[in-house]
Amino acid sequence: MRNKQEQGFTLIELIAGIVVIAIVTLVVTTGLGQLFRQSVDPWQQVRATEVGQSLMNEVMARRFDENSNVGNQYVRCSEGSGSCTTPAPCPSDGSTPNAEEAQRKQFDDVDDYNGLRLTGAELSGSAPNRYNGFEAQVCVAEKEANELKRITVTVTTPQDESIEFSAIKGNW
Repeated sequence: MRNKQEQGFTLIELIAGIVVIAIVTLVVTTGLGQLFRQSVDPWQQVRATEVGQSLMNEVMARRFDENSNVGNQYVRCSEGSGSCTTPAPCPSDGSTPNAEEAQRKQFDDVDDYNGLRLTGAELSGSAPNRYNGFEAQVCVAEKEANELKRITVTVTTPQDESIEFSAIKGNW
């Protein structure tokens, strides 16, 4: 039979056990924090892809140039109706130097989108707060005189990851 002094744990043993449990908990939670960050990235990338593809579809649906003949699709801006416009360099301040129209819903050619910068609230539309922290910018550059324009949509996620979408719009 044991005597009373040999039963239970000493205070030092309890403190040592608590310290060991705290260290193990710290290591496990640090590892889980990295996993949490990695699990958010694909979700943000999917949202950025939604924004980029939607905006790219909107731009690509517009005509090639302001001087393109609207009535006859077979007459290009470089044939008969004058010369094509050359987009200005893409500004970083969100201004649209080639937009003759005041509002985005009035944009009628790809040059009007050059320099367009949209933030989360402007991207969300009817789904408020869906794209908070996201930002999108459109740049249009002439690739080949009077023939091709390169449209680039850059979407930045809340974690400052930039995803770029590009397309070529032809004058035909």
